[in-house]
Amino acid sequence: MSLPVSKLQLQDLLTEVAFTRNFGFQVHSLGEGECALAVPFQEEFERPGGIVSGQVFMAAADVAMWLAIMTRLGMGESAVTVELKTNFLGAARREEIVCHAKILKLGQRLIYGVAECLNGKGNLLTHHTISYMRSEKKPPT
Repeated sequence: MSLPVSKLQLQDLLTEVAFTRNFGFQVHSLGEGECALAVPFQEEFERPGGIVSGQVFMAAADVAMWLAIMTRLGMGESAVTVELKTNFLGAARREEIVCHAKILKLGQRLIYGVAECLNGKGNLLTHHTISYMRSEKKPPT
């Protein structure tokens, strides 16, 4: 089955959209209802104590799920985050992380999924549960 979006289309979107551009996210891999993002380390991500700030993990999980949804619905249909719960299980220090998101249920109005962020050694750093709401389709004008 071919996806309604390509890796290149999603990467272009990440560089075009202001709220994702500064993170430097790179589309790592795609599948039906799944997306993994590589999150390169940036000094701006460090919080006091030398660990990567939690907001970076949360943004990566949210964006990875947003892109995973596009692998099912395409880029023409809109969906917005309604809930994001994060459990921090480990710390990242001056290293790239990969965040993998997967849709668990694609409903008529709500979309449920999970995401996990891991370091290069495969250590689980965060676990996220995420809900999105599909936007109402606007009639053509």
